[in-house]
Amino acid sequence: MVSARAEGPQDFLPPAVPWHGKSEALIVARDHPWITPSEKTGLTDTPGYEETVAYLKRLATASPLLSLVEFGRTAQGRPLYVVVASRPKAITAKTLKTNGKPTLLAQAGIHSGEIDGKDAGLMLLRDIAFGGKRALLDGANFLFVPIFNADGHERSSEWNRPNQRGPIHQGWRTTAQNLNLNRDYMKADSPEMQAMITIINAWAPSLYLDLHVTDGMDYQYDITFGYNGDLGLTGWSPHIGLWLDKTFRGATETALKEAGHIPGPLVSASDEHDASKGLTIGRFNPRFSNGYGDLRHIASALVEIHSLKPYRQRVLGTYILLESALRTLASHGSELAKAIQADQSAATPTIPINWGSVGGGQSTIDFLGVSHESFQSAASGQLEVRWLGIPQLYPKIPVLFDQASTNISRPKAYWVPITKPEVIARLKLHGIQMEILKQATTVSVEMYRLQNPHPIPGENFHPFENRHTLKTSVVAEPHTETFPAGSVRVPAAQPLGDLAMALLEPECEDSFFAWGFFLEPLQRTEYIEGYVVAPMADEMLAGDPKLKAQFEAKLAREPEFAANPRARLQWFYERTKFYDSRYLLYPVGIER
Repeated sequence: MVSARAEGPQDFLPPAVPWHGKSEALIVARDHPWITPSEKTGLTDTPGYEETVAYLKRLATASPLLSLVEFGRTAQGRPLYVVVASRPKAITAKTLKTNGKPTLLAQAGIHSGEIDGKDAGLMLLRDIAFGGKRALLDGANFLFVPIFNADGHERSSEWNRPNQRGPIHQGWRTTAQNLNLNRDYMKADSPEMQAMITIINAWAPSLYLDLHVTDGMDYQYDITFGYNGDLGLTGWSPHIGLWLDKTFRGATETALKEAGHIPGPLVSASDEHDASKGLTIGRFNPRFSNGYGDLRHIASALVEIHSLKPYRQRVLGTYILLESALRTLASHGSELAKAIQADQSAATPTIPINWGSVGGGQSTIDFLGVSHESFQSAASGQLEVRWLGIPQLYPKIPVLFDQASTNISRPKAYWVPITKPEVIARLKLHGIQMEILKQATTVSVEMYRLQNPHPIPGENFHPFENRHTLKTSVVAEPHTETFPAGSVRVPAAQPLGDLAMALLEPECEDSFFAWGFFLEPLQRTEYIEGYVVAPMADEMLAGDPKLKAQFEAKLAREPEFAANPRARLQWFYERTKFYDSRYLLYPVGIER
């Protein structure tokens, strides 16, 4: 039984800070022939999938600038569409590339309850087609995915997003397979993500924007965005990060401010009850859109529109951001192209992985917050926060930076055996270059012996994103290994070499190993009986003083081991020729 005093889904939200801005002039009159479905509601609601697609089909049919292209299907079979806006009109990636202009790819609805980008994009496309803004395509192309998570979009309800002010109807965060698409970039399990990666490979965008809506604390900013490179915190693409930080951010923030919006940094609060206790800013791992884009050397930004602002304000701010991105790309696309080329060809000796641990330095920020008070909650038994809707400046708030926990060395190549067809297929999906062996090949390589592989999180081995995730450390061993025909050699010095390294190095938190693609080394399949190993172990003790000293030291050091007859005999078994030499051996070869 569900019981709540709220008569509507937004009854418990804090008061909104009043807002008006110049961007309100973008809303067309009620009798406009190309009014968008959301504008018909006063930008308070969003249309369903069918109505959205119908509007875009009508728009693309009528405009000489727009094409609507199906690029995949969802798990439930819905077509996924990308709108291609270009001069001249293009319906294929090959045709689009011939115009020589940089391309913006923006996607909405990866979390389909966070759908502001869709309605902003429809308005902008309408104005490009029939509202006097076709000049936006003079210097750039525009690819727009209105609904990425289309199945989740149709799981619509007024009660899906308890922390968000509008639209009236909101989709669901995850897909029909209960997958969070913004955790799926590396493993690419969902048909939706597999389709998106084909778009990225084929259409080669220079700038990639992923449009979200926040959760979390209240503040004055209505549009926040972040990327690897924010405040100079370079990730895998330092030249691209510099362009984003020095060119894209400045132009975008200026355009938003001129339109009456309040842009801000994408930060997290150390304590979401009180921003004055400090903020954190970090780089994004490649399971996320902007981390993945940075790893494969595309200028990529995560846009978080603030959930507690009215839907009207959020949609209009997103429109301005998209329009500004097209203008910036047209004006500074050649600079970005040089940055992309520099990062693609860098092939640095090492790359950092596993961002997140605090310790990368700090700065301060004058944070535009909202005042709050605390109250004692009978339900939680502690003090909780109540946002008051009154703007408040928090001067010189400390901002902590993160750092990578590990650096991995670039090898010459990785050798992936034909026994891992799913891994080879995913590498091909990502667009990574590889050589397919036409015949069995014997090579001298390093191979990793996994050290203490264990489930994440902790010892509760439960699924995350439909997979059993793992963490391990490794020790390299020299091996002479024969790879059968059909195996692949993956060079690490290639445009997507950093991506290949992150996928194939098991210590990376978003590697194929971490996502559970390599479970087979964790299982022993041959055993030894006690009546065989016990007399063998006694002989080993009697004939090897060094081994005896090691064993006695372990007995003294580890009482639990000493009290476990099975573990004691296992220790000796591991030191015989009978023991499985492939146990905990990661089957990918590393060519140094």
